[in-house]
Amino acid sequence: MNGLLIGRFQPFHLGHFEAVNFALSKVDMLFIGIGSSNKSNQIRNPFTADERKEMIISSLNDKTLQRVSIQYIPDSNDHSKWTHSIDEIIPEYDLVFSNDDFTHELFGKRGKNVISVQLKSRQNLSGSNIRQMILADDNWQEFVPDGTRNVLLKIGAKSRLEDL
Repeated sequence: MNGLLIGRFQPFHLGHFEAVNFALSKVDMLFIGIGSSNKSNQIRNPFTADERKEMIISSLNDKTLQRVSIQYIPDSNDHSKWTHSIDEIIPEYDLVFSNDDFTHELFGKRGKNVISVQLKSRQNLSGSNIRQMILADDNWQEFVPDGTRNVLLKIGAKSRLEDL
């Protein structure tokens, strides 16, 4: 059975890491869709799709990576066609993993089975919060996997966020 987990991963944090592991406990193969892949260098989407992919790959172990395929999912201006555009990128998936109500609604209308993922420490483990912590030189590193931390340091995340 195949699953689909979509997120913006701005940045990929420990909540996302747990979501990947949860999804992999339910499926054989997991497609990770990097949402808003066509957006970067914006306050809400500061990191490129390639940077986010690097965060994910560098945060997962080799055994996990054998069961994962990372795909780019661009935003669409037409919500009714968004899930269909995903089907062109990822043709075969049985389950969708998401906590987003709108994603539940869109896939539910198409009869797709959507499973909610429990997110721990949502106030700390959110991309917005982590980006604010990076800007404030607060203790953000404890909320991201080592791979993500290394990518964020390599690309100068704080400087980029300050420039936005």
